[in-house]
Amino acid sequence: MNDTNGKHPKKAAVDLARDIDFSQESRIPPYSTEVEQEVLACILLEGDPIEHVIQVFGDSGENVFYEQRHQLIYKAMVELYQKRLAIDLITVGEELSKMNELSNIGGRQYLAELTNKVVSSANIEYYARLAKEKYLYRRLISISSHISAAAYGSAIDVFDLVELASQQFFNISQAGLKKKATNIKELLKNATRMLENLSASQTSVTGVASGFSELDEMTAGFQPSDLIIIAARPSAGKTAFSLALARNAAVDFKTPVLFFSLEMAEVQLAVRLMCAEACVESQAVRTGRITPEMMGNIINSMDALAEAKLFIDDTPGISIMELTAKARRMKQEHNIGMIVVDYLQLVTPVRDGKSNREQEIAQISRSLKFLAKELNIPIISLAQLNRSVEQRSGDRRPQLSDLRESGSIEQDADVVMFLSRPEMYGIKNFDDGTSSKDIVEIVIGKQRNGPIGDIRLRFLKNYGKFLSTANVYTSENYQAPETPQSLPGAPSSAGAAELPPPPPAPPPAPPGGGEQFIAPDDAPF
Repeated sequence: MNDTNGKHPKKAAVDLARDIDFSQESRIPPYSTEVEQEVLACILLEGDPIEHVIQVFGDSGENVFYEQRHQLIYKAMVELYQKRLAIDLITVGEELSKMNELSNIGGRQYLAELTNKVVSSANIEYYARLAKEKYLYRRLISISSHISAAAYGSAIDVFDLVELASQQFFNISQAGLKKKATNIKELLKNATRMLENLSASQTSVTGVASGFSELDEMTAGFQPSDLIIIAARPSAGKTAFSLALARNAAVDFKTPVLFFSLEMAEVQLAVRLMCAEACVESQAVRTGRITPEMMGNIINSMDALAEAKLFIDDTPGISIMELTAKARRMKQEHNIGMIVVDYLQLVTPVRDGKSNREQEIAQISRSLKFLAKELNIPIISLAQLNRSVEQRSGDRRPQLSDLRESGSIEQDADVVMFLSRPEMYGIKNFDDGTSSKDIVEIVIGKQRNGPIGDIRLRFLKNYGKFLSTANVYTSENYQAPETPQSLPGAPSSAGAAELPPPPPAPPPAPPGGGEQFIAPDDAPF
């Protein structure tokens, strides 16, 4: 029943992380007394093997053991290890005695029985992994049992329950058997092989190309496992720029791209892509004033886009857990080579009721970085800047300190780029005297493995199109190519050689008329 405000009453919280009481279950849970004894016996025999066990168990610690006496023994062993003391029959017994738990494990007699279980610790890692697998099975049973009980009793909002369940299952996947460290000899072989391939390719772009030669010259492309943050104030061109990057990668370089749009609907993005490709003014499309010539350009431009492996997901308020799950599936099904998120602050974090907004943003940025590393692909995430940019006098170019709500974005990112449009603030010329009309500065404020600096691109806002500054096109004199440019390896937006010669610039417009269309500040560009 709804309350007087027409809202659903708040439902009870459910602790999915809590283990169920297996003693009340009718079936025997997954565990092996023999395996647990083998693990403890190997440690008692030599002591040093505990390092292998700690690595396999990870944060799960003594909970990996099902029997309480084994949990207590392992806990005592870890205490000794942390104190850098010897681990053997005598010291473990003494530590348990200090903990007042010696009698609860069966006394020193049980410890002596354990030492008779093995004659060598050679198989310690194998036994530890078997114990960890049994533990993960029990965790799955516990979580599933809590989910079932909560679902039957409607004790929690269904969407909150789905979110909590996703988080717990994700935690289990993270608690799985960890990757081991790699010997430097093997790494050097892999590095040498990579360098040989790069040398043979005769290209300076080693990652996913942006399609803009000026940018690729500085970044060598978007590198695998990198988190790239593109930040700007509203209406600076973030979405248009990210669409250009996605379009160039998918169309020109045949890289499958997954685009998460949390701000605009998927159809709106498709229309913007068509407008940019066909060089049709977006205002004409929004108002329905499309001429037959415009429609012809749009139709002619659709072939290249239609063949591209560009996937758009516009799930509103998507959670970081759902985003991660979808990205993994798309990587498996379509071999996604790059992900774009528009934009970071709109992603829903996993809420525990304790975190503030800064901690939530930190959780999202860290999760995106981990995902990029896991999938070994670049992830581009847009981000909003705070108002300090507009409140500064003089230089309005963004800085790392302008990132809204979290310094962790800067820490987690491998590359941080800012978009700056001096034209937005009435600045008509750059410091070097060149015109700022239709120019966007790409300010690389951080690059973990490369230089920082600025580049300039031409932004024809009427079309939502980015071009190289090597050409002299402006928003007034640019015309669409007669034939769509979609040659693999030669992006249509990157070089002047691929564009038709510009027509002569029209005479200046009379006062009060002939001004170019500038979208309102709240337009989603």
